[in-house]
Amino acid sequence: MELKGKNVIYSGGFGGIGQACIKEILNSGAKHMTIFDLVENKEAMIGFKKSYPGATIDFIPFDMRKKETITAAFKTAKAKMGHFDVLVNSCGIMMDSEVDLTIQINLMGLIHSNLAALPYMDKSSGGRGGVIVNISSVACLEPPPLYPIYSASKDGVKAFTRSMADQVYYDRFGVNFITICPGITDTPMSEGFYTRVFFKFVEEKAQALAKAKQQPVDVLAKNIIKVMETGKNGGVYMLNLGNIEEITFPKFWEATF
Repeated sequence: MELKGKNVIYSGGFGGIGQACIKEILNSGAKHMTIFDLVENKEAMIGFKKSYPGATIDFIPFDMRKKETITAAFKTAKAKMGHFDVLVNSCGIMMDSEVDLTIQINLMGLIHSNLAALPYMDKSSGGRGGVIVNISSVACLEPPPLYPIYSASKDGVKAFTRSMADQVYYDRFGVNFITICPGITDTPMSEGFYTRVFFKFVEEKAQALAKAKQQPVDVLAKNIIKVMETGKNGGVYMLNLGNIEEITFPKFWEATF
């Protein structure tokens, strides 16, 4: 979907990837940008509004741990924007030491965000359809053994998004669902990997990740926008070290009747 003239909601917009993506979305000509996050980054908001005076830019607080705040945020966004064409779910943590919180934010919160958005986008109920982009991770494609909780949460994102892309849902909602799987990216999340493991005896091994090649966040952001504009419904895209690769999956099983 071409982003020019579109209304976009970006959850997790003040994170390292989020801020870079918002700049690229606004560079692409988005008309109205609403940022969801736990706390407003006022400095970033001032910068966005100064750099993009032709766009309307709003902030709405929400908490991915609390379904009611997610529902309320979309209700407020609908009232402010009239409609929205694109939703990007980018909230996430890498903290295996916090099992419940990791699943709650990375998976449960993302699912609730998708389900809260759909009634406003649903073509069968007067909506305009659109695109929902869910940010997963390369950890859902090749789970790193030191981070089983994070990997499980991100694999859940991929499975949920691929399922929602089924034709039966598209025929009703008119919404494309896309999964993006970034590789290691130079953001605050990539710092201190070893402190985020569940099993303390693997901390030393986890320190090796600090030596892994990382992609610049601005390069990742540009590629995310490319996928948002050209990606297909149900597509799973790995964005690693500046490259975009569509991941395909063989059919292992289907129901027989």
